[in-house]
This record gives sequence, structure tokens and C-alpha cells, in this order.
Amino acid sequence: MLCFSLRAVRAAAAEEEEDDEEGEEEEEEEEAAAAAAKARGSRTGANPAVSASCSSPGTSSPPPPRCRQHPENIFIVFYLLLFSHEKKGQQKVEGGKKGNRVMELYCLESDIVVRAQPDPNLLYDDRVLQSLLTVEDKFLPQCSYFQRVQKDIQPYMRRMVAGWMHEVCEEEKSNEDVFPLAINYLDRFLAVVPTRKGYLQLLGAVCIFLASKLKDCRPLSAEKLCMYTDNSITPRELLDWELVVLGKLRWNMASVIPNDFIEHIIRRLPLPKDKLPVVRKHTQTFIALCATDDRLALNPPSMLATGSTGAAVCGLKLDHSDQRLSRDNLTDLLAKITNTEVDCLRGCQEQIERVLASSLQQGQQYRRENGITAGNKAREQQDQSSTPTDVRDVDL
Repeated sequence: MLCFSLRAVRAAAAEEEEDDEEGEEEEEEEEAAAAAAKARGSRTGANPAVSASCSSPGTSSPPPPRCRQHPENIFIVFYLLLFSHEKKGQQKVEGGKKGNRVMELYCLESDIVVRAQPDPNLLYDDRVLQSLLTVEDKFLPQCSYFQRVQKDIQPYMRRMVAGWMHEVCEEEKSNEDVFPLAINYLDRFLAVVPTRKGYLQLLGAVCIFLASKLKDCRPLSAEKLCMYTDNSITPRELLDWELVVLGKLRWNMASVIPNDFIEHIIRRLPLPKDKLPVVRKHTQTFIALCATDDRLALNPPSMLATGSTGAAVCGLKLDHSDQRLSRDNLTDLLAKITNTEVDCLRGCQEQIERVLASSLQQGQQYRRENGITAGNKAREQQDQSSTPTDVRDVDL
């Protein structure tokens, strides 16, 4: 493990300062001895060099300054590089004191985001998949909170804040795991704490804040999240609510989400290698779509992952090249991979497709309404521009 000790660095710096002081004292003694010898030579007429060479064999010249010890091991921790920089020949005299060597700490950061590559030893080990299937139920909402817990929050409000959270993650180009993990925090909190609708956006921002810390290489700052709320919340409120959410979730933040199953599933399917990136991207899109719908919140992450993968493969129509990827055969294969009942998986996949169709219909209606509004404004502008401003322009 790479690490460094600031105590050791300070000790090395102190040792160098002591060596500098000893060297300076020795130089001063040499200068004083040379000045005294010169004074005696001037009085007696003797040559100082001859006097120095004819000195008694018992007396020896002052020893040269010993070699200074420098720390040989320089450790790199993340982006920090610690090294000793010597300023030779640039000693300045200020107030009769000479400058000491300077220990400087340089922070070398790069804009390149480095991400770990998938480990095949983990992806092809059935024990990892079985462990995920075993613990996934621990991170589900305890109940349908709209009926039992929440009195002031309605399902459409949850869809609105989920859509806002997705837009923030897309705008900031966050990791694909941030949004599903933030929705998991949101649902688990709402399942145990009655919340007023005025605090729902603040809760969504806190969930993004926590998920970004866990999954992003460069987490979102509190100030930036407050900016996305049009400054309706303050960073102090965000940090205070962060502690509240952590306490209510009992600090169990490493939730199992559908994205954790994607690689385990698609690598066990007979998919063409050139289609893997497309299938992965479509599956992540389906999972994000499922996160915005509260009716799918109580489904296990493995079922959402398998249903989304099946919907993605069927949507891409990959069964033309391989009959094993047909709808029925694919559903049976996915059920075996995640130990899910075929009927439950088929029902989940059909529900995901209905959610997709509803989302597409709403999107088309929204674009149509915007198009009509834009057309009405254009016609109004055209009518206003063609209206004569002078009565003499009217053709009777």
C-alpha cells in the first residue's frame, strides 16, 4: 500500500536544517581561523599558506561538511507528489539569517478520469452473482409508502423529482450508477420517514449528493446541487439533511442496484461481441426508466436488470442471427441466470415495455404541444407584422 508519513518528512527536514546549521558554524569557524592566521602573518611577516602547511601534524584541518541525507523514498498517493526542492546558490540574507531549504508540496491533478476496468475473475465467478442475489432484498423499500407512510406526497410528485434527478445526473455526466442508487436512497427514506412535499426536492438533492460520493470519481459539490434547485436550498441545509438521511438509512449506503447485475447477465448471454456496448447502453436506459416509475420500486434489482436486458435484446431484434435470443428462449435463459421464476420475469418485462410505451407517448405529446405553441406564436408574429400601421395602407 502506498502511503507516506508527514512525521518522517518533518524529521528529514529538521535533520537537513541541523546539518545546514552545523555547516554554517563550521564555515564561520574556518573563516575566523583564516582571519586570525592572516592577522598573525601580517604582524610577523610570515606567509599564511606556509604557516598553515607547517602546522603541527597533531592539528588537522576542520573536516568537510558531511553529506546531507535526503529521503530516498518518495511515495505517490492518488495525485499528490511530495518531494524536497533544494535552492542552491540562492540563499538570501534577511535580518542576519540565511534562508533554509524549502520543503514544498505540489498537487499534480489531471482532467482525465481514470476508471477501473471490469475484472473477469469477478464477472465469471458464480459466487459473486449468488452473493448479490442473497443480499439484494436487504436494500429494498420496506413497503408501498404512498399507502402507509406518506400523507403529503403523491406518486406524481415522486415522478417529478425523479425526472429532475435524472436531468441533473445527465447534465453533469455522472456515473451510470449514480441515478439508480440515488433513487434507492429516496425510496428507502420515504418508506420510513413521513416527509412534507416542500422537502422532496431537498431530499432528492441529498440522495444525489450521497450517491455521487459513492460512485463518481469527482463527486458533485453541495453548491452545484443548490444551483440546480435554483438556490431554493442552501448548502447548510443540504449538509444537515445528509446526516439525517444517513441516520435513517443506518449508514447502509452500499446498496445493490440493477446496474450491478448488467455485466453478469450480458456476459452469460450468447450475444455478438460487437453488440455488447449497444445492449449495455439500452439496458441502462431501461433501468433508468424503471427508476422514475414508482410502480417498479418494490421489484428486486435482479428482476429489473433481467427484464431490462430482455427488453433491450428484443428491441434490437437480435433473434434473427441466433434463435436462442428469441423472446421465449431469452426469457428462459435469463430466468436461469438470476434464479427467477419465468412468469414473474415475463410479467416484469411486459411492465417495463408498457412504461417505455407510456414514456414515449408522453414525450410525443409534449413535443406536439410545444410545436403547436411555437406555431401559434409564429402565426401571431406573422399577423402582427402584416397588420398595417397606417390607415393609408388599407386597400378599400
